[in-house]
Amino acid sequence: MNSNKKLSALSIAILSALLTGCGGDAETLIIERDPIVEAPDDSDGGEGAAPEDDFLIESAGRLAVMSDMAITIVDLDDGMQLDTFSLTYDGSSMYSSANSRYVVVSSRNNDVVEFIDGGLWREDHVEHLHDYEQAPVMSDFVLTGSRPTHVGSFDGQMTVFYDGDSEAGVPASVHVLNDGDITSESDAIPTLDYSVNMHGVAKAHDDILLSTIRRDDSESTSNTKILPDQIGVYHLHDGEYELEQTLEQACPDLHGAAQNETFFVFGCADGVIIAHAHDDDFESVKVDNIPELDGLRVGSVYGHKEAELFLGVASSRATGELVLVSINPSSNEMEVVDWQSEADASPLSYAFSYDGEALVILDDAGYVSKYELHMHDGEVEFEFEGQLQIAEDDVSSMPQGTNFSMTMAQNDHLLFVADPIAQHVLHINIDTLEIESDTELDVVPSGIVWVGIEEDEHDHD
Repeated sequence: MNSNKKLSALSIAILSALLTGCGGDAETLIIERDPIVEAPDDSDGGEGAAPEDDFLIESAGRLAVMSDMAITIVDLDDGMQLDTFSLTYDGSSMYSSANSRYVVVSSRNNDVVEFIDGGLWREDHVEHLHDYEQAPVMSDFVLTGSRPTHVGSFDGQMTVFYDGDSEAGVPASVHVLNDGDITSESDAIPTLDYSVNMHGVAKAHDDILLSTIRRDDSESTSNTKILPDQIGVYHLHDGEYELEQTLEQACPDLHGAAQNETFFVFGCADGVIIAHAHDDDFESVKVDNIPELDGLRVGSVYGHKEAELFLGVASSRATGELVLVSINPSSNEMEVVDWQSEADASPLSYAFSYDGEALVILDDAGYVSKYELHMHDGEVEFEFEGQLQIAEDDVSSMPQGTNFSMTMAQNDHLLFVADPIAQHVLHINIDTLEIESDTELDVVPSGIVWVGIEEDEHDHD
């Protein structure tokens, strides 16, 4: 399941601001958030009055910048490079952990998932909260499994779906973990073990896991048999997930899934399946593809805990066709999203703002398009709000093997876009769709991920 394995750092550049004590010994800087107390009746501000505000670490967070065979951690507050870590394997993918403390490095071809501690996190001590700030460090914690492919997070839980390997006779499996499991290097990671390999996906919510099922090829409705065509509802018992229900609708060539606070959405060749908990069971409905898809399937789905709509991406690798659709789980409807793109541009990535109020699309022509969720004739829809050009140079000069990439802050309305041509990261205000600043890089970025202390939507209250 997991093992201990520490990667070497290329350089150690720990900022003195992160160090306390004498003799150069590094210690964790701990900032305690005092418990809120009621103010006395008198308002003279004298002794015994409640504090004006709880004290928190004031930090924009940090960026993990991937380039070649290394990941560099950059402090967003001053643009300093805190440290650089060498990658064990080429072709790795990078994500943030469930609560954004760790950089998750997944190597599908080498069957490992590794972690870098970004150095900023918060702990809930019930009576009060502790904020922590320290230098980034490579974690000894490593997950192992055959072909880790789909990595996703929701509400404090991260799922890793391992496809397995038919040639080696290794079945698929799923790990579900949180940041605390990584910190404690837990040997008891909740697991789902299959008896067959598949290119599947899983979504967790508390002790429930909705995960794909691959039937025997003679029974499967999928054209590509390695793709599952059913969805199972699993419940956690003694560290393992057990199947309790199979959703009744078939989902041929199932690929792509997302969730919000209430609903789960899975992409199928002929539509999408929408599921939600009802009493002790799950209810589900199949929404058929609309005519505008014209044979395309929804192969990717994006959602957010607070967003009422899901975004579906229907595309064809063979023809390059692409249609974006909004999926409304409350009305069980699918509609085309009018993507305001430049000619011949193709989307690269999609992201919701940390509060779920805005959706951003980054394309390979160097534009960021913003949509907001608005009510129109009693129905919520993605409404186009504007577009920002982020490319300073001719995109044809893009370094080979790279492209624009983006990551969303989880504590502010900030979007970060990496430009490999200009070798910098733009800081974009999502509210105004304006560039506020940039961070210069001495490497060519191939991907970026935000890590730091997340802002809970209830912290504003």
